[in-house]
Amino acid sequence: MDEVSGSKGRVCVTGASGYVASWLIKRLLQSGYHVIGTVRDPGDHKKLAHLWELVGAKDRLQLVKANLMEEGSFDDAVMECEGVFHTASPVVVVAKYPKAEILDPAVTGTLNVLRSCKKNPALRRVVLTSSSSAIRVRENVNPRLPLDETSWSSVELCQMFQMWYALAKVLAEKAAWEFAKENKIDLVTVLPSFIVGPSLPHDLCLTVRDVLGLLRGEKERFSAYGRMGYVHIDDVASCHILVYENDNAQGRYLCSSNVLDNHEVAAQLANRYPSLPIPNRFHNYCAEIPRYQFDTSKLRDLGFKFKGIEEMFDDCITSLRTQGYQI
Repeated sequence: MDEVSGSKGRVCVTGASGYVASWLIKRLLQSGYHVIGTVRDPGDHKKLAHLWELVGAKDRLQLVKANLMEEGSFDDAVMECEGVFHTASPVVVVAKYPKAEILDPAVTGTLNVLRSCKKNPALRRVVLTSSSSAIRVRENVNPRLPLDETSWSSVELCQMFQMWYALAKVLAEKAAWEFAKENKIDLVTVLPSFIVGPSLPHDLCLTVRDVLGLLRGEKERFSAYGRMGYVHIDDVASCHILVYENDNAQGRYLCSSNVLDNHEVAAQLANRYPSLPIPNRFHNYCAEIPRYQFDTSKLRDLGFKFKGIEEMFDDCITSLRTQGYQI
C-alpha cells in the first residue's frame, strides 16, 4: 500500500513488538494514524526492526519505553493520544509460579495502563485485547446455543485445569471493566480466538510456533488445543480499528471465523498441502470435547467480514517460508 499522507490522530499501542500489536500498528499506519508504541527496550534494534520497516513508520511511529508492572510508566505515552490499544500481556509457556508470572502481570499491567488513561482528559476510547479463552472455558455447554459476548469462562475450571492464560484474560478483562466503569473510561474489548496468519516479527510467538510444528508433523504441539476458533491476524487488527472508530461500538466483541476440532484443521491442511507431513491423529484427543460454536453476529452487524481458514493458513505458510523457516 502506498504511503498515506496526513493523520487520523494519535493513538498508543502497548506491547508494540508483539504478534498482534505489530500487525495492528501496520494497519494503523496505513490508515493514517500517528502511533506511539510502548516496548520494554526501545534500543533493541533487532527485536524492533520489523516495525521500522513498516510503511509510514519513519514519519508516524514512535517507540517509547514502558513497563506493565510500573505504575505511571505509561503516562507519557498515553497523554497526547486520543485512543489506546492495550495488547500487551504476558505469555508464559511453562510457569513455575503462575500467579507471579502470569496472573499478576496481566491484571496489574492492565490496571496500570488504565490508570495512565484516566489522567488524559482528551482520551476518546480504550480498546483492550482479551481472548476467546475468556469465554469458552465453561461447564454444560449446549452445542445448540453458540457462545457469545455474554459468556464468561469459569474461574474455578481455569484454576482446576491450570489454564493460567485463560484465567489471566478473565481476571484482567473483568478488572478493566470495573475500573472503566468507576472512572468513566470508554472501554471496548476484542476477544480473538486462535490467531493464524503472517508474522511480522521473525521471532515467532507461541501460537505461530505451534502452527509451524503442526506443518512439520509434530503432533504434540497441537494435541492440547482440541476444539478451537480460528481467525486471521489481519481480521484481528481490522476489528480493533473498527471498534475504535465506530462511535456505536460498545462492550465486548468476539473475533473468530471458523470453529474446528484439531483433527478437522489437520485434515483440511493435509488435503491442501499433501506434500507436508501433517499428522492425522493427536495424542489425548477427546471425542467428548463440547461441540461449541461462536456467535459473532455482534461484530458482523458492524459490517465485518471474516477471512476463511484456507486463507489464514495459506498466508501463514507463505510468511514462514519467506522468513526462511523450513516447511
